[in-house]
Amino acid sequence: MADKERKTSFNNHAVCEPCRSFGQKCSHLVKKQRAKFYILRRCIAMLICWHERERGEP
Repeated sequence: MADKERKTSFNNHAVCEPCRSFGQKCSHLVKKQRAKFYILRRCIAMLICWHERERGEP
């Protein structure tokens, strides 16, 4: 039970993988953050376009 809790996080990804280097962990975190920012940018762009379309602007 303790082993299962130690190896999972809130995203169900392994946390304690001894074969991963520090650089690989950082790279993985950077990729995740870039994906989150990409989604956020797309949502903001969609909301801006929706707002302009609702107001009748081109």
